[in-house]
Amino acid sequence: MTRSTSHHRSAARLVSAVIAAVTMLGSSFPLSAQPAGQNFYAGKQLTLICGAAVGGGYDALARLLARHLGRLIAGHPAVIVQNMPAAGSLAAANYIANTAPRDGTTIALIQRGMLLTKLNNPGAVRFDLDKLNWIGSISREVGVVLAWHTAPHRKAQDLFEKELIVGGTTGIDTETTPRLLNAVLGTKFRIVAGYPGTVEIALAMERDEVQGIGDWAWSSLKSVRPSWLAEKKVNILMQSTLQRDPELHGVPLTLDFVKGDADRRVMELYLTQKTVARPLIAPPGVPVDRLAALRQAFAALARDREFLADAQKSNLDVSPVSGAEVDKVVAIIASASPETFQRLGNDITAAR
Repeated sequence: MTRSTSHHRSAARLVSAVIAAVTMLGSSFPLSAQPAGQNFYAGKQLTLICGAAVGGGYDALARLLARHLGRLIAGHPAVIVQNMPAAGSLAAANYIANTAPRDGTTIALIQRGMLLTKLNNPGAVRFDLDKLNWIGSISREVGVVLAWHTAPHRKAQDLFEKELIVGGTTGIDTETTPRLLNAVLGTKFRIVAGYPGTVEIALAMERDEVQGIGDWAWSSLKSVRPSWLAEKKVNILMQSTLQRDPELHGVPLTLDFVKGDADRRVMELYLTQKTVARPLIAPPGVPVDRLAALRQAFAALARDREFLADAQKSNLDVSPVSGAEVDKVVAIIASASPETFQRLGNDITAAR
């Protein structure tokens, strides 16, 4: 067996493991929460930190969670949302890891970029993935490259031939994905960083301050800016995910443009985070029974009719992933080779 074939098979096993970790969920979700932690949560208030700005896709999902999670937790605590958007969820993740109460009364919905943020912003990261408590993930994600209708980009190949000016938030996908695509695929994104989040980037696109966005969740686009699709205000050029989304028929994967095994391993490691796209975390040291109550309540959402009906009414895509399954994905990320991690880190910080 050649080294190239071995590397290719290793990469294929990585993808298969990730997909298996997040698709074999049917029997892992209980129909209702168990009574763990009941005496503690009765009469309490649960603070849900949202690591994104008000008005965006993460915020909408946090408020959806707040409307339903409390009634599924034994003891039925009230749930309030507090937005903490600084640094693309980094402030929220650091707060949960170091400052938040460790009694189970504070949790956070963070952006998936936190799974790999040590690669591009190590000095600001004050948490270890394996020391956080992973409650679950509200959904998986497909990222899309969008060009505003006034930009000259109509198809993926245009990204290799014409510069596309995109807005970005430092340290998360809107910045790191186009930077990685430039380094690995040879695209010609010019990134204007410094936007607080996708809400502000969307407004910048509408004002013709930038021409597009290098990575926005397909589900968020549909819920936050459905008029863009109906009125054909944007062109969707690529999708960033390990598996094609059936709604995006004809839109190529970023992986379709990878040419070598080493490049493919880097891209696959980066895209792994999208399989647990909207993770919910609790601080280290939360008592076991309270963490169990949170995990069981979150898992119950997968079959909760009120939650699912509310999500549909709110035009939000949800596909809850259990905490145990998120643990598996975190372990896969942690087990990637040092060489692949170093290459990925170099690529997403290149030319910053």
